[in-house]
Amino acid sequence: MSVAGRFRMGLPAWAYAGWRGPYFPADRPPLESYAQVFDTVEGNTSFYATPGEKAVAAWRDQLAGRDFRFCFKLPKSVTHDRRPSYPDLKRFFDRIDPLGEFLGPFMIQLPATVGPEELPELTRLIERLPRSHRYVIEFRHRTLFEQPERVEDLLEEFSLGRVMLDSRPIYEGDRAHPEVLDALHEKPDVPVLNRVYSGRAFIRLILHPGIVSNPPYLDEWATRCARYLEEGHEVSMMIHCPNNQHCPMLAEEFHARLRERLGPAKLPSFPAWPVPQQTSLI
Repeated sequence: MSVAGRFRMGLPAWAYAGWRGPYFPADRPPLESYAQVFDTVEGNTSFYATPGEKAVAAWRDQLAGRDFRFCFKLPKSVTHDRRPSYPDLKRFFDRIDPLGEFLGPFMIQLPATVGPEELPELTRLIERLPRSHRYVIEFRHRTLFEQPERVEDLLEEFSLGRVMLDSRPIYEGDRAHPEVLDALHEKPDVPVLNRVYSGRAFIRLILHPGIVSNPPYLDEWATRCARYLEEGHEVSMMIHCPNNQHCPMLAEEFHARLRERLGPAKLPSFPAWPVPQQTSLI
């Protein structure tokens, strides 16, 4: 049985200048080229600003005929401000909803200040979210890792996935690497979850730009993802790196490891670089 539709892999963006040429055609729209290889992406830009109507319409046109899912972050004004801006939340969904079938789970990324005491307010926010969409939530407060049972009723009630963030590669690798120094201030150092919630494994793997540090983590996650898929879970693997230039190559390495574990009948080979036209990962 193929894992098509249950395994998706993507990067933290679809338009990075350094990818044009080495990986993606320079004369085509970035999203159109990106979607020939990857079938999901983190929509990080929506964290800072809601996209315009023309941009949303263009994205939909570029994805015609593709099996692709955006995983947009909820706006910062909703998840990080002391009082969530519900008008911003409505404006965001009104603008994004025309993407329709191209919408994957939305990410509720919370600051480290949101702990057990803030759960009632968080619940009120989640109650305001459209039930027609799916969601994953990223906690960063350490108590909610040490005592996961404090959020499990919330996850179950609203069928929320819980983001599995793994920043070990940059914290356990060479911290003096110049591309890692800034990332250490931006990326949380939190425990890695072992449990999949709501049948949705949403993984954000932050790999080391030194490359040689990464094989143990790539191997571990390939084994874990193969197990999750065999258990019937949906798996979204987002490959990060402090230097985005390395992300496509690291994604290809992960794909090769996962394919070894699943077998070529379940996971097709990775497209050759630079991207040929009309190819796809799944």
